[in-house]
Amino acid sequence: MRDPRSILETAIAAATGAPFRIASARAVPGGCIHAALVVEGGGRRYFAKTNDASFAEPFAAEADGLAALAASGMRVPAVVARGAAGDVAFLVLEYLELGDGGAAGFRELGRRLARMHAGATGERFGWHRANFIGATPQPNGWAAGWAEFWDRERLAPQLALAAARGFGGRLQALGERVRAALPALLAGHAPRPSLLHGDLWSGNAAFLADGTPVVFDPAVYYGDAEADLAMTELFGGFPRAFYDGYGEIAPPATGYALRRDLYNLYHVLNHANLFGGGYAAQAERMMERLAAAVG
Repeated sequence: MRDPRSILETAIAAATGAPFRIASARAVPGGCIHAALVVEGGGRRYFAKTNDASFAEPFAAEADGLAALAASGMRVPAVVARGAAGDVAFLVLEYLELGDGGAAGFRELGRRLARMHAGATGERFGWHRANFIGATPQPNGWAAGWAEFWDRERLAPQLALAAARGFGGRLQALGERVRAALPALLAGHAPRPSLLHGDLWSGNAAFLADGTPVVFDPAVYYGDAEADLAMTELFGGFPRAFYDGYGEIAPPATGYALRRDLYNLYHVLNHANLFGGGYAAQAERMMERLAAAVG
């Protein structure tokens, strides 16, 4: 892949209507998939992700998700430019100085997420396009029922991918038991379709200097608000203040703990498919508990 700097200069100039020349570019952490740069010139600074041209679609999906979250009232990095030129795909975002928000910031993040879930709703479960959960394609076909959506668009694709990755036998048998148990696991639970971030773990949220929460790297769709809340408990979790803030707006409903495991199973299966290791065994243990919960 050629040096993306001239491509970024052209894209930023076209998007902003002002000439832009990169005076400095430094590599920064940007996840395990893309190269990330902070580019500066003429008193302006941007955050840019680049990859080979095959990643134009994931960047388009990310931009779409950021726009949806922004429209709902969440603070996100604004999209400046995206596209592909030659063998380079790129996404240019507003540069934000991000840090830790402390207890007050996390409490406000919880409140804002709960307000988004309550206020940004749809008629059906799904999204108008597929997107990505990490590097994995995430289908979002429309469904009238939540159990139907979770089975068809979340569990079934991950289990099929697991089979293709060589995770058969016990994992697949347990997966089929959980799929068959979905009506019982979700009995009496009728969520409305809320806009979800979709990939909300601690690495995808931070804070401005004034404590304003910022979220990024989404995998949006309309789903059960508890699916977002559940993922915040994975991979280290969020501080207690976040859950206190969320609970001020939307206290946990009866049966949430069981549904949390059902929703987080999707992400653990995805990690098994992406990284292998102990995630497959973790998924099996989760499925054993879910199947046992309904007999």
